[in-house]
Amino acid sequence: MKNIIPRWSRIMSNDEKKDDIKKGLIGIVVDETTISKVMPDINSLTYRGYPVQDLCENCRFEEVAFLVWHGNLPNTLELKKFETEERENRRISINLTKIIEHMPKRSHPMDVARTAVSVMALEDKETSDNSPEANMRKALRIFAKIPTVLGAFYRIRKGKKIIKPKKNLTFAQNFFYMCFGKVPQKEIVQAFDVSLILYAEHGFNVSTFTARTITSSLSDMHGAVTGAIASLKGPLHGGANEKVMELMSKIKSPDKAKKWINNAIKNKEVIMGFGHRVYKSGDSRVPTMKKHFLKVAKIKKDKKLHKIYKILEEVMLKKKNIHPNMDFPSGPAYHLMGFDIDFFTPIFVVARITGWTAHIIEQHAANRLIRPLAKYKGEKHRKVVLLNQR
Repeated sequence: MKNIIPRWSRIMSNDEKKDDIKKGLIGIVVDETTISKVMPDINSLTYRGYPVQDLCENCRFEEVAFLVWHGNLPNTLELKKFETEERENRRISINLTKIIEHMPKRSHPMDVARTAVSVMALEDKETSDNSPEANMRKALRIFAKIPTVLGAFYRIRKGKKIIKPKKNLTFAQNFFYMCFGKVPQKEIVQAFDVSLILYAEHGFNVSTFTARTITSSLSDMHGAVTGAIASLKGPLHGGANEKVMELMSKIKSPDKAKKWINNAIKNKEVIMGFGHRVYKSGDSRVPTMKKHFLKVAKIKKDKKLHKIYKILEEVMLKKKNIHPNMDFPSGPAYHLMGFDIDFFTPIFVVARITGWTAHIIEQHAANRLIRPLAKYKGEKHRKVVLLNQR
């Protein structure tokens, strides 16, 4: 009979190798995915093989959401059916509406989004059903309702009446309508729509990996999305777009920008909106988002933000050779569209629901519990001393 070594003992021996530790899991490939990839040969983020800039140029967000979930761009009939289902599911329950109405007005909208998804889990009859079909239905419901939740809170905290969603508006148009009571110029709607496409998915980032880790325990989709939202809130992830706008507000005017950035570099401060772990030659999403940010700036007759942007970008490239990331143009773009700063990351949620839920479904399809190890560096074996002898 073979001498069978227990799996845990093999793992323990490997764990003791000094070179095994990879802080932040840098460079570690933990699984496979067919959803997205940053392709170095074309320096582009791709969804199911399509470069995002091409998708932004030729598709609306609804088409891209369908692509991320189903693997292919929809034809006319498929898109019509998808849009009908999404629009039919926009309404939120009276119960959830009342809960939002009673939330403290000072609450961060990310916390509102996280709580709302938990409430949706309580209301959804398929919460515990992790079949592919049920998960797809739940993904669509969360996707359709999150904008309604955020729109409702946006109004409530300003002392205004909640505006219910309209079925005859596109996904992007409807969000503006629920927040502001009107739909802006088509160029602004398009810029917003483009931002949703660019934020929809981005591989095994922190929030997506969080969602997959939760899913790996065979937890439910709502729980995994809730965890992803909590992860996205952090300033080193989704919250960076808020920090970018706070930074620009702090600088105040273009004539102060150069001095500010030079001092920040000199003092080795963290400058939000620059650098990315995945991209070495610049975030491939930035040129597209920057183009639309500048369009919005022109429409809104902006005299400061686009100039501050240009100065910070040029100095960082010249002195540090660090490119801006997606958060750098999206932050000021959302500000000029009229959104409050603390709503920037929730808009990220509106988009990333697509990527998260696609990864949750993919994780379920070939699941294995995600259970990494840690190298212990604490106290060695000690004996317990009785209380009266300590």
